[in-house]
Amino acid sequence: MSVVEQYARAHIVTETSEGQNAVPVVLRYDPETDPRSVRIGLPGPHEWEFSRELLERGLRAPARSGAVEIWPCGRVQAVLEFHSTQGVTVVQFDSKALVRFLRRTYTVAATPVPH
Repeated sequence: MSVVEQYARAHIVTETSEGQNAVPVVLRYDPETDPRSVRIGLPGPHEWEFSRELLERGLRAPARSGAVEIWPCGRVQAVLEFHSTQGVTVVQFDSKALVRFLRRTYTVAATPVPH
């Protein structure tokens, strides 16, 4: 099985983020490490791991598991909120990028391993 790695742009939401530019984000799925989890790498050393199922649920309706909360924001965006001891990071994505990433993870997971 191969790793799915997709680059996307997202907005990190802050109290003063009026008109803030998008930042690069990497979406990663490695079925050999854990076929149930996805990772999102934010700028700097910030990477979050959570269940693929949570991401899927959160694109349709608010969903939370542990330190990660995901919900749709209007018709074309989704918000991911990450809680840590340093505070809360809120990241806004175009839903299309997350849906495309999820589809790729299920395609890779369904591909048989050649012998």
